[in-house]
Amino acid sequence: MSIHSINHVQLTFDVDRRDQVRHFYGTLVGLTELHQPTGPGLRFIAGSQRVDLVPASQAQPGGGHVAFEVQNLPRLRHQLLQADLALEEHQPLPGYLRFYVNDPAGNRLEFLEPDPHQANLV
Repeated sequence: MSIHSINHVQLTFDVDRRDQVRHFYGTLVGLTELHQPTGPGLRFIAGSQRVDLVPASQAQPGGGHVAFEVQNLPRLRHQLLQADLALEEHQPLPGYLRFYVNDPAGNRLEFLEPDPHQANLV
């Protein structure tokens, strides 16, 4: 198993500050916004990674998280299960295999890998 990139970072924002958040990341920081057809979230490109912003009211428990794109996700899954860590695997993502785990400090980490059996969905 090897981590070869951060796929995305998810941060939260107060929905009443959406315009200020968009201005900060798009204008001041200079990231390119990816327009989404629906939903109050915002998504920006940072190099080959994404910065996803979701309203705090719609955030998963634990708030933000970092998503690592890995090679050989099943091997990492096995290692973490052998270490008696609880994995959260009930949130499918079309085109990917993925799971979440909390680190010892309580930070939520997402690990994902493109699923070649779902390649046409990515």
